[in-house]
Amino acid sequence: MNTEVPYASVAWSGDTLGALTILDQTLLPLQEVQLELRNVESVHEAIVALRVRGAPAIGITAAYGVVVALQDSIRHRASTPDAAHAALQACDYLATSRPTAVNLFWALDRMRRTVSGNPSVASAVELGNLLLRQARLIHDEDRKMCHAIGEYGASLLSDGFGVLTHCNTGGLATSEYGTALAAIFTAHRSGKKIHVYADETRPLLQGARLTMWELQRYGVPSTLICDSMAAQVMREGKIQAVIVGADRITARGDTANKIGTYGVAIAAHHHRIPFYVAAPTSTFDVTITSGDEIPIEQRKPEEITHGFGRRTAPEGISVYNPAFDVTPAEYITAIVTERGIIHPLEEGRIRRMVVAESS
Repeated sequence: MNTEVPYASVAWSGDTLGALTILDQTLLPLQEVQLELRNVESVHEAIVALRVRGAPAIGITAAYGVVVALQDSIRHRASTPDAAHAALQACDYLATSRPTAVNLFWALDRMRRTVSGNPSVASAVELGNLLLRQARLIHDEDRKMCHAIGEYGASLLSDGFGVLTHCNTGGLATSEYGTALAAIFTAHRSGKKIHVYADETRPLLQGARLTMWELQRYGVPSTLICDSMAAQVMREGKIQAVIVGADRITARGDTANKIGTYGVAIAAHHHRIPFYVAAPTSTFDVTITSGDEIPIEQRKPEEITHGFGRRTAPEGISVYNPAFDVTPAEYITAIVTERGIIHPLEEGRIRRMVVAESS
């Protein structure tokens, strides 16, 4: 496909009374359905149900969700204090949707600061304009981040490489282009002959349903494998690099990502294959050092016992379903950000990179 961006995970049209739409990722790859999220409850549900997913895309959606929450105040010409209260309530509510992806809290903190930093706005309309401007800024910043990450990440992928990835890190998980997949797309478009092996990523098959769909749309040579095949594919010499995304990264580089990532990192370490993480600096949480401090989302057992609606396990059994795991920094070769590549992973180096903009 020649189009730079053949699909969009999140979009806003119009002014403060405009529409927030998402591409419902629970229906891919069989259906491409755009959902309009008309109230803050539908935004919350879309994040919880994984209709929109991927740390950057969640943050962008939540930011626009605060504007959606303010629309009734704008229509009814609510007082400025009431509108500000509604916006802050929406921030608190949306923050309960998913606990692990730090971009959600980062984006909502920016929306909160927009409210608290403008106490003298004259009306709900003016506050809405400020919040929409901030949400669009978050969205635009992510677009630029994705392309910068793609350029830096592509430099790590040589012509002829087999590249393994886990879960989904493309335009579906971000504003456009992606993080780990951005590196792959950029390498591919520069003429490098790379072949991608995508883990299916159980239990919800984001790799099979979403990553393979995106790779196909961009024309990248690729092969789908079961999660349990990754180590064998490495052993056969088909993989020269692994690149994944992240939902939260600590000050020393411990990285939370989709469940199964930790096992891939151990296998890559054993086979002496470089293991790269690609993520914007907004995914770093430098308030914590150890990965043990990252909250891990526990999801419903039905995602395992009823794969896409059909029972695949006996009734009455115990199920453990963490959505994420944590890969210790010692298994990570480098972290690719929009500001450059962090290597080796040292806390001081990470902090300098992450806080570079504000220092």
